[in-house]
Amino acid sequence: MDHVVVGMSGGVDSSVAAYLLKQQGFDVVGIFMKNWEENDEDGVCTAAADYADVRSVSETIGIPYYTVNFAKEYRDRVFSYFLDEYKKGRTPNPDVLCNCEIKFKAFLDFALSTGAGLLATGHYCRLNGDHLLMRGADGGKDQSYFLAGLTHKQLERVVFPIGDLQKTEVRLIAKEQGFTNALKKDSTGVCFIGERNFKQFLMQYLPAQRGDIVDERGRKIGTHDGLMYYTLGQRRGLGIGGRSDGTGESWFVIGKDLGRNLLIVQQGEHEELYSTSLDANTVNWIAGAAPAQVFSCTAKFRYRQPDQAVRVIVTGNGVHVDFDQPQRAVTPGQWVVFYQGDLCLGGGPIDAVAPLKAISV
Repeated sequence: MDHVVVGMSGGVDSSVAAYLLKQQGFDVVGIFMKNWEENDEDGVCTAAADYADVRSVSETIGIPYYTVNFAKEYRDRVFSYFLDEYKKGRTPNPDVLCNCEIKFKAFLDFALSTGAGLLATGHYCRLNGDHLLMRGADGGKDQSYFLAGLTHKQLERVVFPIGDLQKTEVRLIAKEQGFTNALKKDSTGVCFIGERNFKQFLMQYLPAQRGDIVDERGRKIGTHDGLMYYTLGQRRGLGIGGRSDGTGESWFVIGKDLGRNLLIVQQGEHEELYSTSLDANTVNWIAGAAPAQVFSCTAKFRYRQPDQAVRVIVTGNGVHVDFDQPQRAVTPGQWVVFYQGDLCLGGGPIDAVAPLKAISV
């Protein structure tokens, strides 16, 4: 009988993944990963509540369950990168890096060291016959974007038991089995921040460097708390609404000048907020190589974005990507992820974008 380790978060998705594997006759062990050691704003350790759900579900299914602590690895490999990127004025995606460095590297290595043949997770993804990554059947829940940094070698030892299911089906299975977390709310946002105020969290680690907010003509509009707290396309939280000398439209962040510590904003969504191409210096191709030196496909520049048609030119370890249509607020630090139909080709962090109209402050 095949031995499978299931990464159980306490959520309904990984719980149903474990249940389905047990029903299929696998020898299943549930393992809860603790990646962050800190209480929330109310002094409650959320990991304790999640582990209680893992324990309850595992006992209902009838599988053994354990916990492992990767908090040090997470701080060293993910959180330090997260802070470094924000210091550079970029907007990183730590969830992608967590999958690359923790769940499917440190945790996968741990799972295999126990004698398991496979690692299973509750991701909404699928694998084709060649162990390449495919979108999940539930288009609204597909998580292939977050797994674009994985390699074919890693995916050969991974299974996604709920990849062919809709979220409604997953919850129904959990309810039918009497799981305590059947109706548990989905986790949102960055895992180590949870429901907390993002800016307040970041201020604990990166001291504020206040500076001027200016418009696209260089006029001072207000004061910012630190460039790392803002991202391209941001509208809320700028503190500059209600001015009498503007058009009455909302203000949006259209750029940052790190050298002069300026946050550049504009009223309305105009050409300065859009770009025509991007460069990514390091791209992971899941199959081991790009499909061609130059090719057309679709891409996402952030999670939940509809696919956008692009032309990709491979440049050494990276790519230059031309957009068929100008794209709004493509942000350095976020990942560009490439698709051919339902097949996820891979992706990498965005390093530079070419604006539709240059900003000259």
